[in-house]
Amino acid sequence: MNITVIGRGRVGGGLAQLWEEAGHQVDTLGREGGDASDAEVVVVAVPGHTIADALQRVSGLHGQVTIDATNLYTARDETFPSLAHQVKSLIGGPTARSFSTVFAAAYHQISSQRVAPSNLYAAEPAAKEVTEQLIRDAGFDPVYVGDLAPGARLLEDSSGLTRALAAQIGPFFYRYAVPGEL
Repeated sequence: MNITVIGRGRVGGGLAQLWEEAGHQVDTLGREGGDASDAEVVVVAVPGHTIADALQRVSGLHGQVTIDATNLYTARDETFPSLAHQVKSLIGGPTARSFSTVFAAAYHQISSQRVAPSNLYAAEPAAKEVTEQLIRDAGFDPVYVGDLAPGARLLEDSSGLTRALAAQIGPFFYRYAVPGEL
């Protein structure tokens, strides 16, 4: 799969490395922007308050499947129901929200886990299959929480819980499974 990751920080750079190791063609774009015309999938991994600025520096955004992996640390633009909806308004393709409830600082430890850690995600139907595949290719087990609305906002709002737990125990993995399936 040809993936363009917008953002070279811990999340974007870490995901790019995991996907390259899984055999995908990955192009990363930083603050200077660039061209995403060849992308089948666009992953937005920038701070939530910089979405509009980051995407205006990227050409070739034309309705690709998009995964919003942004993080919310300041007030969001309340004209959109979620950050993923803001991303969708600028790219226009089927959109998902993923990788915002897992810790990039622990990406290097995924493969050494007894079972694949879970990764919660929300997605529009046309983005679901690709998102699940990329979650698996990064080493996680996908756990679907529902459609983009209301799932994306639910995941964003859960970041406070994630940060509170991390303040106590540091970066962590989590696992959701039906009893008897572990």
